[in-house]
Amino acid sequence: MTGRIEGKVAFISGGASGLGEAMVQRFAEEGAIVYFGDVNDASGARVAEATGATFIKHDVASEEQWNDVMSRIKSDHGQLDVLVNNAGILGTGPLETIDLDAWNRLFAINVTGVMLGCKHGGLLMQGNPGGASGSIINISSNAGILATASDCGYSATKGAVKLMTQSIAINFARRGIAIRCNSLHPGPTDTAIFTPWRETEADSNRLDKHLKEMTPLGRIGKPREIANMALYLASDESSFSTGSQFVVDGGGTSALAGM
Repeated sequence: MTGRIEGKVAFISGGASGLGEAMVQRFAEEGAIVYFGDVNDASGARVAEATGATFIKHDVASEEQWNDVMSRIKSDHGQLDVLVNNAGILGTGPLETIDLDAWNRLFAINVTGVMLGCKHGGLLMQGNPGGASGSIINISSNAGILATASDCGYSATKGAVKLMTQSIAINFARRGIAIRCNSLHPGPTDTAIFTPWRETEADSNRLDKHLKEMTPLGRIGKPREIANMALYLASDESSFSTGSQFVVDGGGTSALAGM
């Protein structure tokens, strides 16, 4: 099947690397008009050239920049059909060592950034030609379903995304606004996010062993596998899904540890 989101206008935050880059590529392959944001100019230019998507430098924690992005899309196309709130960073580590500035930055990006995307993307979707419509996809994590003992900050932000998504979805639905909102929960995935733990070959081998043990399938995910689920949620194939959690984690949240 091709052209599953043909002609839909989409915006993906954090689209210059990792899962976001895979989503930009996948959406473009299926016919969407793709805009994406990121704070990294060089990577943004590279992904734009490779995919034909439009890059906008964008800090998700800035409401002014969200206004600018949505104004640009409205000026260019008059509508927004798909929003993926993907931008995020890793957490602050163990409780006793948390730095408050780092904690606040984590929440500014992982939680406030998602809220601002839903707010301003939702407002633009409500003005779509033909009436309110669209799909909002918020990237959470399997750590937003089951807690990570070593990083309460990351789990706290990803759990917040899950419940925020449900609240937004039901709010729209009960008001008769045809904008769907779902959360996507990846497990360990092969992206550069793990680079800091791969300083030596031994470090890399230990990390890979640990990540594989986290999933009953015995491997880590591929960015395209996560992007495929985002594509489903972006398409009309998921038209009866809202306020739900879509887990892509190799079965990791389905099994008790060690059993």
